[in-house]
Amino acid sequence: MSTVVIQPTGVTPADVLAVARGTAKVVLDPAAIDAMVASRSVVDGIEASGQPVYGVSTGFGALANTFVAPQRRAELQHALIRSHAAGVGSAMPREVVRAMMLLRVRSLALGRSGVRPIVATALVDLLNNDVTPWVPEHGSLGASGDLAPLAHCALALLGEGWVLGAAGDRIPAGEALRRAGLTPIELAAKEGLALINGTDGMLGMLLLANHDATHLFTLADVTAALAIEAMLGSERPFRPELHTIRPHPGQAASAANIHRLLQDSAVMESHRDDVTHAVQDAYSMRCAPQVAGAARDTLDFARQVAGRELISVVDNPVVLPDGRVESTGNFHGAPLGFAADFLAVAAAEVGAIAERRVDRLLDVTRSRDLPAFLSPDAGVNSGLMIAQYTAAGIVAENRRLAAPASVDSLPTSGMQEDHVSMGWAATRKLRTVLDNLTSLLAVELLAAVRGLQLRAPLRPSPAGRAAIAALAGAAGDPGPDIFLAPVLETARTVVAGPELRAAIEREVGALA
Repeated sequence: MSTVVIQPTGVTPADVLAVARGTAKVVLDPAAIDAMVASRSVVDGIEASGQPVYGVSTGFGALANTFVAPQRRAELQHALIRSHAAGVGSAMPREVVRAMMLLRVRSLALGRSGVRPIVATALVDLLNNDVTPWVPEHGSLGASGDLAPLAHCALALLGEGWVLGAAGDRIPAGEALRRAGLTPIELAAKEGLALINGTDGMLGMLLLANHDATHLFTLADVTAALAIEAMLGSERPFRPELHTIRPHPGQAASAANIHRLLQDSAVMESHRDDVTHAVQDAYSMRCAPQVAGAARDTLDFARQVAGRELISVVDNPVVLPDGRVESTGNFHGAPLGFAADFLAVAAAEVGAIAERRVDRLLDVTRSRDLPAFLSPDAGVNSGLMIAQYTAAGIVAENRRLAAPASVDSLPTSGMQEDHVSMGWAATRKLRTVLDNLTSLLAVELLAAVRGLQLRAPLRPSPAGRAAIAALAGAAGDPGPDIFLAPVLETARTVVAGPELRAAIEREVGALA
């Protein structure tokens, strides 16, 4: 079991993944505790002075000019959490909530939020005892950060609200704290606001999505290469000299992957010197690295945005080292929303071009002598006909999801918050697009495997042999129609997991 140490300099994407999806424990570095103590002393001084400061001695949002008496400021913070925990809908996945909580600890540990260390420690205790607040899917507009989702997390610290049960149900937070041997905390001035102001939810989802997209974009090169091989395509368009003359780094990486995957294949050798072979392949084959490579470059941009956000102070107001407390707009999620929307567009197109290759594989007029719908007995049998329908439906859904959320601002809070980022919505739908991409690549994987099997006795590439082996238990050999849904589920598992890539890399070397 690994340990993630929260320092006053932020965390890494690997840290977030280790806590969100793994079993890593979380520890606060003493330097982070010192930073929180120093910033808290500033807030205590403000309280003693009686000066008006947003969120310390005033209301929130449109109520920012409403003065709150000293004796009611703790009540103010508790009321803030209760009123802002106003989400609705299905519960967000455990990994998203855990990422969000870790990132909120990170934010507090930067020493700019003016909270006592006990507040960050309470969140760490939830993580380390696997107590995951129940956070509904709807509620955040991504400006003032992810207010409602973070409020649902904070409510559990008070022993109120719900947490996720082992069966995916929800149980009272107070009961879950007692089971874990934890005690609810009492908030002091500024602390409720510090728990909910920031971009942690959308950042957590973007980090998880970046990790998933990194894997899927490489698997997209694999399934593209297998489909090209099965359709007797050419490897010539993927040679490196043709990509150095258009120096997009993602394109070069994708082309290099596909070129390497097409080597050592008797299927490819069978038509290398055939003068009757097509001079040029269709765009869905020949332009695979141009599309997948552009997606890789988009992913690099999203990684840069997430990396900068991981070292950012996104609270409001912030406690500066010189003792000033200043209002900011750093909670606004526009950078994350833009990145998520852009990456969703890219991922949708990676899936769309994969579906076009599936369609070619199934079409007897374009698949270069493969049987119709990849069935040896087409007519009585429909082969993969409806699997392509499924892929087409998913492509259509991804096109709808690729419409940007970040341009859809709606004013709130009596026009005080008159422009919002919709970053939570952008990152949520990005996760759906990537899940859909997994399904699309699964369909292409199955179709390519069927195509390569039907090229027997020609021996496929090492990647082709690994793919055939990965699906052998579920798909078997080409023959009469079988119940396809379980086969596609297996193909999804193969695409999502690390085993197929590892098996291929053992044969051909590391893929980019």
